[in-house]
Amino acid sequence: MDEEVIPILRVGDVAAAVGWYERLGFTRQWEHRFEPGFPAFAEVARGRVRLFLSEHTGDARPGTLVYLRVKDVDAVAAEFGAQVTRAPWAREVELRDPDGNRLRVGTPTE
Repeated sequence: MDEEVIPILRVGDVAAAVGWYERLGFTRQWEHRFEPGFPAFAEVARGRVRLFLSEHTGDARPGTLVYLRVKDVDAVAAEFGAQVTRAPWAREVELRDPDGNRLRVGTPTE
């Protein structure tokens, strides 16, 4: 097994969050609830990139920032109707998911 880091993002509604992340090219891998009506915890993946989405209070704070490197930031910007900006290290767009978590998505300039 390769070691990896998987950010956990706090969400209010896993199903709505998964739908939003699917627009970004992620796919739902699995979802877990201890019992019906309990908070959900899910994993989404885009290639080797994984995120955990949690309805559990205390797992993470809304407004978290995650940086995602992609091959084509213009395609992401077009999907979300966002403007690409140029930084010294990459062309980037910043998005907010429905729960206020920030995703800075960039394509390196070199």
